[in-house]
Amino acid sequence: MLSEFKNGTPPALPTSFNMAAWVLQHAVDLGDKPALEVIRAGAKDSLSFSQVESAVRGIGTGLLSDGLKPGDTVLMRLDNTPEFPLCYLACIAVGLIPVPTAAQLTGPEVAKLCSVVNPSTIIASPGVPLPDVPPCKVLMADDLKAMHSLPPADYDMGDPHRLAYIIFTSGTSGVQRAVCHAHRAILARQMMMQGWYGLTQQDRLMHAGAFNWTYTLGTGLMDPWTIGATALIPEPGTSASALPALMSEHRATIFAAAPGVYRQLLKDEQNLTLPELRHGLSAGEKLPNSTRKAWNNATNTKIFEAFGMSECSTFISGAPGYPAPAGSLGRPQPGRHVAILGPDNQPVPMGQEGEICVCRDDPGLMLTYLNAPDDTAMRFSGRWFRTGDSGSMDDTGAITYLGRADDMMNAGGFRVSPIEVESALTQHPDVQECAVVELPVKADVSVIAAFYVAQNDPGEDVLKPWLSDHLAHYKMPRMFIPVSAVPRGANNKILRRKLREDWKASQ
Repeated sequence: MLSEFKNGTPPALPTSFNMAAWVLQHAVDLGDKPALEVIRAGAKDSLSFSQVESAVRGIGTGLLSDGLKPGDTVLMRLDNTPEFPLCYLACIAVGLIPVPTAAQLTGPEVAKLCSVVNPSTIIASPGVPLPDVPPCKVLMADDLKAMHSLPPADYDMGDPHRLAYIIFTSGTSGVQRAVCHAHRAILARQMMMQGWYGLTQQDRLMHAGAFNWTYTLGTGLMDPWTIGATALIPEPGTSASALPALMSEHRATIFAAAPGVYRQLLKDEQNLTLPELRHGLSAGEKLPNSTRKAWNNATNTKIFEAFGMSECSTFISGAPGYPAPAGSLGRPQPGRHVAILGPDNQPVPMGQEGEICVCRDDPGLMLTYLNAPDDTAMRFSGRWFRTGDSGSMDDTGAITYLGRADDMMNAGGFRVSPIEVESALTQHPDVQECAVVELPVKADVSVIAAFYVAQNDPGEDVLKPWLSDHLAHYKMPRMFIPVSAVPRGANNKILRRKLREDWKASQ
């Protein structure tokens, strides 16, 4: 058998469509039901479904009245507040192209992004860095708030394949690329509802991330609103240690976070009795099996992991009704068509390593990289989109992740996945996070090196013998390098190439 799995067919595309209208389709029926609760100990600030839709369409009216027209690009420099998702949906509602960006970017970094997307307007919160000389008009967040009560704009309906929004991704290379997504991308997220989330209209989904993180924007806000569930977001500045109490107090039924948050909650050894929690969701990086097991033991709930990328969001996952086999990412979600391809662009035999690829007909796939035809062409090959990630598939369609194709390491002729070494090393109680790469130490000689973050550094003399109990000898790092932080891209994936480059530059 060959490594190709088609799990049914994707949803049919309507002839006239608007992503924002789809997300807010239940607003009229649900009215005063809370769509968003910004939570803290003993209190919350709520927006109902009718308030969200009113604000979104009012902002849409205000932006058009300010001189913007459908097709114009709007760079979002908003901080961690509800104005972020409201502005994002408002732009899409009236045919503008929002470009959400991380508030932590510096002015020079933002200037580079502006040179790529050429925005007509920047919408910014006070204190969020901007270019020294903004290339266009700047609207402030307070201007948006004044628009909430304006008359509602009509939804800009049209071809579901037309451009809806742009997000930046750095991948493992650290090179910023503008990923163009169509309105149809939100329909692909329908395949996650039961293929990953197990989400119902009665759920209260709490996401640990900030409003202005794309993982939060999709999983924490857009998807609950689409189905009519309530989104819970901790108020800005909430510490990880406060999350369990907030989950319990505000009756979270589903919790979504990156693996690092789960690890932090477990290491704090807090009371994790969460009677209303049904399960957790994880994405952004590979979830260590040790974290999965520890969370299950501490809470008596499971974590369901999803794999994806900025170019396609998530498309492989486990779910409450379809748990992932042990050691695997899960299976392609309902409606997805995935294969493991070899260098000849053909599916490899079951069980063999290859590149994880998605059928180019998937509605969640990007349109293109903006102004980067060569990069785009490298991704699309025949009927497939190449992810650059390595994996293998079993005869049930379950996919085991083996790391980035350009991150795989060689140890004495054995190919070693950095994920496996990282999963083992993070089990040490003093290691908060780590990244493992292959480093060239002299001509034609390279070794496996572990960069790690530890508040109380145990040092190589402790880590090496400890790790030898968890890994085969050939997988063992030969270098242990303490660092203050592991570099990550905007989508929270480890930038292993940057680690290698920075290390080379320091030698």
